Amino acid sequence: MYAIIETGGKQYRVQEGDVLKVEKLNAAAGQKVYFNVLAINNGELVTGKPYVENCAVEAEVLGQGKGDKVVIFKYKAKKDYRKKNSHRQPYTEVKVTALGVEPSEAPVAEAASSDAKANINMKKAELLEIAEGMGLEVSSKATKAEILAAIEAN
Repeated sequence: MYAIIETGGKQYRVQEGDVLKVEKLNAAAGQKVYFNVLAINNGELVTGKPYVENCAVEAEVLGQGKGDKVVIFKYKAKKDYRKKNSHRQPYTEVKVTALGVEPSEAPVAEAASSDAKANINMKKAELLEIAEGMGLEVSSKATKAEILAAIEAN
């Protein structure tokens, strides 16, 4: 039995007991998170439009971390131009504990992350999602500081 889930703009094929690294989630170690299911196979393949109704994948957060360093080096010959930069992508390591659970048991991972405390280090899209979840109408052209001020005012 396996399922195809979506998180962080990526899709993963998972089975019970799998440990995988996904895009960073706002969840502490030991906390349970739930992912939307695009397709599930338990003898017969069931696909969703886009998600399978009344179905989620439960996972336990093992920890947070950063991936390997990726070095970006720009160079132009004979022009004395050299620029070095690097990046380490943050991730959340999760272990799949159950497939096909009822989503009514707990919120889905993306919805659960909107309950997190809003701060200036979050992405603008995340802040807009939190504001929308609180019932605030904030322009998508507003700055992160303006969105954060509106959230804190409520």
